[in-house]
Amino acid sequence: MNISHAWTSVWRMALMALVLILGLGLGQQALAQADPDREIATAVPSVDADAWRQIRSGETGPNFRSSRFDSNYNLINASGENWRQLRNRWVSPFGLIAIGGMLAMIVIFYLIFGRKRLDEPKTGRKLPRWPLMMRSLHWTVATLFILLALSGLNLFYGKLVFKPLFGDSAWSGMISASKLVHNYLGPLFGILLVFLLLRLFKENLPKKHDLVWFKKGGGMIGKGHVDAGFANGGEKVWYWLLATVGIAVIASGLVLDFPNFGQSRDTMQWANIIHALGALGLTAVALGHIYIGTIGTEGSLEGMTTGYVDETWAKEHHNLWYEKVKDQTVTKEQLAADHGNTRGGDQAAPRTS
Repeated sequence: MNISHAWTSVWRMALMALVLILGLGLGQQALAQADPDREIATAVPSVDADAWRQIRSGETGPNFRSSRFDSNYNLINASGENWRQLRNRWVSPFGLIAIGGMLAMIVIFYLIFGRKRLDEPKTGRKLPRWPLMMRSLHWTVATLFILLALSGLNLFYGKLVFKPLFGDSAWSGMISASKLVHNYLGPLFGILLVFLLLRLFKENLPKKHDLVWFKKGGGMIGKGHVDAGFANGGEKVWYWLLATVGIAVIASGLVLDFPNFGQSRDTMQWANIIHALGALGLTAVALGHIYIGTIGTEGSLEGMTTGYVDETWAKEHHNLWYEKVKDQTVTKEQLAADHGNTRGGDQAAPRTS
């Protein structure tokens, strides 16, 4: 089986899983709409000033109490109102500023500087950079990240955007599908992200030359290229954001995803705040990562799609790594022949040119 056939199979499986999840979401939506008016009318009695006095004093009766066995927790309480205010007044604006600001920065940067082109023509000689297993893991994690980001944004802002545009029925279907996608794909994303972080740990350890990389703005300040190993300073920052903020998002998401392990509602409220802040921040930074890795830098996407990078790209962007692997270059002809003879779809052993 060659690389293209293996890659096609991976994407077909991912597409089938997505279709299944969306189908489940639409089914849940139909069940939820059976009698929504009666549910709203009987869910909770009216909350007036006297009820709020009781809530703040903790004197609420059984009508406001959790239905869990032997529970004395009040469903309506002052901490819930504090959580709502924090979420709406601080977390929600933070997300809009972070994501909107990053999009604006990308557009302005592109209009001013354009795409980062290679200083020298491509040689046509290739260096192996990403094996098939790493590329498959990267694209799977990236796809899950995008699905989780879109579904999370819909859960957070969808009511303000899509409900007025499409009405209650369409919006409820979108919310139901988003909730299923988020709840079921979140743990899978967490597991695969940990595998990815462990695999890339050694390449992302900080080095002294990373300080110079930052001082020169990744090569934008001053003349000449800045030193970089397998990963440059910017890529290492993204890695450690995923290894810290990303793990916090995963942990808080698991607290929310599995509320049956004895955690209190207060704990889940804080988990919700941590989850939202971390996820919104990572989404904003991910937009920059996606831009730089695709249209922002010539030759970058090639490494993660084919597994190989051009010799010129390696010299200009990762010169220290290039010096270690420059004897592994292969020509286009050798690469085509190796891929034609390789079984299992992985890269062939590199040849010296």
